[in-house]
Amino acid sequence: MLSFAPRLTPRLLEAIARCEDPALPIAEISRRVGAEAERLGLFRPSYERVRSLVAELRYRRALKARQPSTAEVLLDVALRVRPTEALLDHMAGEWLPPLGRGP
Repeated sequence: MLSFAPRLTPRLLEAIARCEDPALPIAEISRRVGAEAERLGLFRPSYERVRSLVAELRYRRALKARQPSTAEVLLDVALRVRPTEALLDHMAGEWLPPLGRGP
């Protein structure tokens, strides 16, 4: 009988997030997550699935690093560089593009 990988459980998704380190290659992360899956008695996720999830985590981390701080958004609103709604959007957790600033 063929067995297909089921959806990843929340425990495996948490393991991927825990193992994700920009200094580690994705193959090593995949090996660690596979070992965790076997320890939990679950199917090993495919390398491709781990790779896509790690890429998503790294992309989100990069976006968050470029996100302006609340103080920057307040200053931009005070200087009328951004609309007032930008502060509400920022407080709601929506992504705001950074403004081009000098060096």
